[in-house]
Amino acid sequence: MTTPFHARRVAGVVFDIDGTLLDNMPFHIEAFEAFTAAHGLPPLTLEMRKWMDGRRNADIFPRLFERTLTEAEVAELSHEKESAYRRLSAGRLKPLAGLMRLVDGLDATHVPIALATSAPRENVEHTLRELELASRLTVIARSDEVAHGKPEPDVFLEAARKLGVDATDCVAFEDAPMGVIAAVRAGMTPWRSRRAIQPRPSPRPIRRRRSSSAISTSCSTDRATGCWPEWRAASCSGGNSTTGC
Repeated sequence: MTTPFHARRVAGVVFDIDGTLLDNMPFHIEAFEAFTAAHGLPPLTLEMRKWMDGRRNADIFPRLFERTLTEAEVAELSHEKESAYRRLSAGRLKPLAGLMRLVDGLDATHVPIALATSAPRENVEHTLRELELASRLTVIARSDEVAHGKPEPDVFLEAARKLGVDATDCVAFEDAPMGVIAAVRAGMTPWRSRRAIQPRPSPRPIRRRRSSSAISTSCSTDRATGCWPEWRAASCSGGNSTTGC
């Protein structure tokens, strides 16, 4: 008989980066707005921005330009847009409140951490350096290193493989719907940030689960606000293939 997740210890925690470790999406939006204007593309609609959220550039750019692109073209366009993001965000990135406490709690209870991201290598290095987490979060799976990006599960499965644990024993922190779906398809239990493309609502506390001793240990330091004040997070089940929640 399969053991319910809440009866098992968490073997690993997997974080997305953009929008999850930090709220850096305004810098990405500004970089994309400059990018589309420079290439004579229509301004990004809310619908398009929602579709893009959590996806990798190799999937985004062909849709923006409405044609098939070579790997060289994708690489050149990615460099243009992502270098703009790094320039705009330099010296301006900070972790979401509560992140360091959560990471400290996971370290203290010996729960390994990995990152599963659609960001390219240069962005990952830039962001972790800005957050002063480069030496602490070293297990990284990137979507450009696997066959399929989010919402397919490849990057989360790769993160679990790098941790040496079963994906079904992992909790995944994600903000984008495509990322939540990917985590669910990998068999992980997702906690979804309610950071959204539209303006965010007022902060609400996390609904903490009894299921994860490691997570509840780190969250118990702040019973009033939960361990992630910026998040309105909830435990999601894998029963809904559309949203993952």
